[in-house]
Amino acid sequence: MVGQGQFRKNAKISDGQFMGLKVYAELLVKWQNAYNLVGSKTIDKLWTRHIYDSAQLLALVDGALGINKNRIWMDLGAGAGFPGLVISIMGGGKVHLVESNGKKCSFMRAVIRETSADAIVHQSRIEDMVRFDVDIITSRALATVKRLLDYSEPFVSQKLEMWYHKGQDVDEELREATKYWKVNINKYPSQTDEAGTILRLRNPSRVKQRNKLSK
Repeated sequence: MVGQGQFRKNAKISDGQFMGLKVYAELLVKWQNAYNLVGSKTIDKLWTRHIYDSAQLLALVDGALGINKNRIWMDLGAGAGFPGLVISIMGGGKVHLVESNGKKCSFMRAVIRETSADAIVHQSRIEDMVRFDVDIITSRALATVKRLLDYSEPFVSQKLEMWYHKGQDVDEELREATKYWKVNINKYPSQTDEAGTILRLRNPSRVKQRNKLSK
């Protein structure tokens, strides 16, 4: 388990960014009882289960694509802000946080005010979002791969990459998704969960479905 001390020792972030994450963690603990932001059993493992789990995504993206502080991110079903707010506080770029739950949106806005994170909260259903240019779409514990590709479809462009946190059912989800989508896939083992995987998806296109009535 990684505590805040070990995280600070290992993470390649400034003192200011680390202090921003500490403020974030303190606010989450303060708001948790009233707002039920994350699973209650994960609070004692906050720095491993949520912060480090989110931070590893930024390290993977920077490793694959190079460091770019001007990227535009969109976090689908942002919840309490993982991974999007962590990425923003760590200087990964501007993050659009899409969440329909009003209480969770209020919490994320409070974190943004206290940390000056470069992030915008959209209290909206994903399906109702108006398209804008995005470099990377993220999601953590929201939906199956197939459903995430469906959600992401309006934002697809040549540059778009989708990076999703997935669990032990990732291979089953990919088998289902590739019935409907052709997509380039890379898999990275999670650093915080032995059964976890980080998916990198690129160049998605829908598979043409044969008309069952055709001969």
